[in-house]
Amino acid sequence: MRHGFANKKLNRTSEHRKALLKNMLNSLIKYEQIKTTLPKAKFLKPQADKIITLGKKDTLHNTKILVSQLQDIKSANKVKKTLSKRYEKRLGGYTRIIKAGFRYGDNAPMAIIEFVDRDVEAKKVDRIKKSTSKEPEKKEDKKPVAVSK
Repeated sequence: MRHGFANKKLNRTSEHRKALLKNMLNSLIKYEQIKTTLPKAKFLKPQADKIITLGKKDTLHNTKILVSQLQDIKSANKVKKTLSKRYEKRLGGYTRIIKAGFRYGDNAPMAIIEFVDRDVEAKKVDRIKKSTSKEPEKKEDKKPVAVSK
């Protein structure tokens, strides 16, 4: 029987599991929607809800806990300033999991985990904006270098 075993191991060592959780939390906070495998999404959901709940309580202690768990000041600030304001009247259930079929290579069940009432523009944070000018970019002519023997 599995009495007393709190969470899934995800076939990883404890250090790898902690790093995976931290990276997925930071990505979820940054983009507000990520696609991952179903077991990882189910592992991430309660942790993400706890992070939002921590951000809603505006104390120095909770801010330090947020920064220590996320290891990223930008993510902690987004939780404190944006996400906590968005969910201040909601009592829980800040994330949802949507099943998204199976992965082509190994047939693993995939899922999309996202914040409820998410900002759609947050998904495009790192994308480079295309230039609006119709002129092609000029390439510099490289002169061949003469090699002496």
